[in-house]
Amino acid sequence: MKREFIIRIVAGSMVLIGISLAYFVTIEWLLLPAFVGLNLIQSSFTKFCPLEVILDKMEIK
Repeated sequence: MKREFIIRIVAGSMVLIGISLAYFVTIEWLLLPAFVGLNLIQSSFTKFCPLEVILDKMEIK
């Protein structure tokens, strides 16, 4: 599986998990999808994504 697909799956999962936790637990969990969204925006400008560093260390090409 390509890195791009892995990054999209992880980002989408984090957004859905954050929204679910905000609904069922506490509203503060909306900070998780906000962080993911901000990270996606900054990575489009800087070409740096922390998940890519993690995937490098796991040697996933």
